[in-house]
Amino acid sequence: MPGFNGSNPPILRGDERTAKILIAGHFGAGKTTFVHGLSQIAPVSTEEVMTSAGEGIDDHAGLPQKTTTTVAMDFGRLHLADDLVLYLFGAPGQPRFFTILKDLAYGALGALVLTDTRRLHETYPILELVEELHMPYAVAVNAFDGAPVHPEPRLRQVMDLAETTPLVTCDAREPASSRNALIVLIRHLLTPEPAR
Repeated sequence: MPGFNGSNPPILRGDERTAKILIAGHFGAGKTTFVHGLSQIAPVSTEEVMTSAGEGIDDHAGLPQKTTTTVAMDFGRLHLADDLVLYLFGAPGQPRFFTILKDLAYGALGALVLTDTRRLHETYPILELVEELHMPYAVAVNAFDGAPVHPEPRLRQVMDLAETTPLVTCDAREPASSRNALIVLIRHLLTPEPAR
């Protein structure tokens, strides 16, 4: 199903299974684009224009096209199937907003962590936080134009990902690609963990 385009969104019947999913990632990883591209309702957004007051606080070096940032959350709704509705909560990625990320994680079944290979080092604190919250997660490398492409084993190594943690590539500008990344996460959440 396409993202919100002004047409009537699917009506909730009340008998659907619902799941809360956290969309996390570092500053500029594409979380807002991801949520807005998939939402079948008009998404809720707390995007604010970045001003000179944020210089030295939010590192947007190398992101000259980025003029806004999420200061609380993005929210969208997606019918993944006729009887399964996902509530997507996009969290801000700056360390100063990590308490908001923790609050948004409450009640979430899992997290999809977006990353940009131009700023992989900024993903580490997000991964640590998600692991501290004991949330199952998948990582989606957002395919930015001109971003370096690395083989999966190298990405797993530098992000210290377990073999059982899904790692996918997506383009947050393409709803079908984003949807596929979410499906990978949902399958991971539904897969029983091996007995120890």
